[in-house]
Amino acid sequence: MLNKIPRLTDDTIDSFKNMDFIDIAINVISKFIGNIISGEKLQQIVNDALNFKVPLEKIANNNYICYLDRGPTCSFKDFGARILARIMEHFLEVDKKKITILTATSGDTGGAVAQAFYKMSRIKVVVLYPKNEISNLQRKQMTTLGENIIAFGIEGKFDDCQKLVKTAFSDKELKHINLSSANSINFGRLVPQTLYYFWSYSRIVSKNNEKVIFSVPSGNFGNLTGGLIAKKMGLPIKRFISAVNENNEFPTFLRTGVYTKVEPSINCISNAMNVGHPSNLARIFDLYGGQIDERGIIQRVPNMEELRNDIISYSISDETTKDAIVNFYNKHKKIIEPHGAVGWAALQIYRNSNPKNNDVKSITFETADPSKFPEEIIKLIGIIPEMPHSLKLIQGKPEFPNPKEISEYTDFKEFLLEEFQD
Repeated sequence: MLNKIPRLTDDTIDSFKNMDFIDIAINVISKFIGNIISGEKLQQIVNDALNFKVPLEKIANNNYICYLDRGPTCSFKDFGARILARIMEHFLEVDKKKITILTATSGDTGGAVAQAFYKMSRIKVVVLYPKNEISNLQRKQMTTLGENIIAFGIEGKFDDCQKLVKTAFSDKELKHINLSSANSINFGRLVPQTLYYFWSYSRIVSKNNEKVIFSVPSGNFGNLTGGLIAKKMGLPIKRFISAVNENNEFPTFLRTGVYTKVEPSINCISNAMNVGHPSNLARIFDLYGGQIDERGIIQRVPNMEELRNDIISYSISDETTKDAIVNFYNKHKKIIEPHGAVGWAALQIYRNSNPKNNDVKSITFETADPSKFPEEIIKLIGIIPEMPHSLKLIQGKPEFPNPKEISEYTDFKEFLLEEFQD
C-alpha cells in the first residue's frame, strides 16, 4: 500500500484552510479507502472517533505546538486507534467474523487501543507492556477495563513485548485464532496519523505551498511515518526533525549510515519512546527505496541523500529533557510533558544550527498529557498538572491482575491457546 500513496493537489491542500478537522479527515481518509466504505458510514466513523479538539498554539516567534493529547486516553495514539477500531468493527459486522488483536506498548499505545476497542463484541484485545517502564496512569488505562481487554505486564522492555507479539503472528499453530495487530505496524493506524499534519499545517500557513518544519517525538516511528506519508501525499514539508530520547539508533544511522539496535533499550522519562529497534523503520526504509529486516540488518540501503534531506534526527538526553521542561515553564508559563519536551529540545538545537531557516514556521507535537507523568513534573517545576476528567475516572478503579506470568514465548503461546480455544 505504501507504493500507492494518493497525491493531493496544491489547491486541495490549500482548501483545507477553510475546513474543520473532521472535513479534512474525511477528505484524506477517503483518498485511501475509495468507495469500500460509503460516504455516510465514513462520516459516522470519523465523527465518532475524532470527537475531541486538536488545539494549536503559537509559543514564540514562528514556533507552534500542536496538542495531540485531548482524546479519551490523553495521547496522540487515540487518532489511529479509534479510527482503526471503528473501521475494523464495521467490516467484521459485514463479514460476521471475530478477531483477536495482539498489541505491544511502550506506554500510550496500549491504553489507546484498549479503550478504542473496549466492549466491541467481535474483537478481543491482548496488550503486552513492560511493567517497570510505564507510569501508573498508563498502566491503569489498560488494566482497569476487563470485558474484552486482557493486559499483561512483562518483566523486560518494550522490544521484548513486541518480539512476543511478532512471534505469535508468525506461529502457524495460532492461525485458527485469527490474530490481527493494532500497533502502528498496522497501516490502518498510520493513515489517521497523517491527519494532524494536514490540520496543523492548514492552521498556520499564509500562502499556497508554504513549507513548514515538523518536530516529531519518535519512539516506534509511527508518528514520523504518518508525516512522511503526508509529505508523499503532497504536504509541503521543508524538514522533519525526528526527536528521539537516549535510544539513539536512528540519529546514529543517519549520521554514519551504519544501523545498530540499542539492546536493551534505555529507560528514559519519555517512556513511550523507549524503543531500541523501531518497527516502522522498515516502512521508512521502504519509502526511500531501502529494506531492513526484523533483526535490524539492512538488506538494501535506502537513498541516504534523500533521507537526510527530508529528516534530521537528534538524541535528547534525560538531563536535557528535564532542562527543557523547566525552561519551557519559566519562559512560557506552560507545562510541557517529557515526550513533547524531547521534541521541543530538538527544535531548539535545529533552530540554533540553522539560523537561516528561522523565518520558516515550525510545529512541535505534544503527544501526551502532562498529568500522565506527575512525579517528574512535580519534581522539576513544583506544580501538580491538572488531570483531565477521563484520567480522574480511572484513578480509583480496581485493576485486573496478570492472567499469567510470562517469562518466554512458550508461556504466551500456551495462554493464547487456552484462552482462545475453538
